[in-house]
Amino acid sequence: MPGSRFVSANERSSSCCRGPMARAAIAAAALLIAPAFAFAQGAVRSVHQDWQIRCDTPPGARTEQCALIQSVTAEDRANVGLTIIVLKTADAKSRLMRVVAPLGVLLPSGLGLKIDNADIGRAGFVRCLPNGCIAEVVMDDELLKKLRGGQTATFIIFQTPEEGIGFPMSLKGFGEGYDKLP
Repeated sequence: MPGSRFVSANERSSSCCRGPMARAAIAAAALLIAPAFAFAQGAVRSVHQDWQIRCDTPPGARTEQCALIQSVTAEDRANVGLTIIVLKTADAKSRLMRVVAPLGVLLPSGLGLKIDNADIGRAGFVRCLPNGCIAEVVMDDELLKKLRGGQTATFIIFQTPEEGIGFPMSLKGFGEGYDKLP
């Protein structure tokens, strides 16, 4: 199964997720990343408050795929942006969140997530491409519930181990938009 999930600080100290299966999952996820950038440029199908549904046909795909997207820039750094892409897999068995962060992020620190100031955890970056570095997580029911019920999600990237940059992102329209995803 592609991707991983946001891992809490307690879970990060465990060595449970460093074996060959974790590496295989990350490798599989890397193969699915290229379409992430296509979604960000696809045709806007609908707008749900602060979120958009965009659709595109990725290279090699037979059918159009759609994603729920929001892009933001850092409040204090207009040249630093982040794009969140939420989609259902073609087989409708998984829900993925892909976060495209700018090049230059500190990869070992991963991507942090807080929803309404509650720490959700961190996810690792799986690959960097010319347009940015990608973290991908499988959205479980608990994360989806928190995103639906929250007001603000803050994604945190790190340029140094001590310096995190927070990207507050409105969750207004997230639930409605997610429900409209094909």
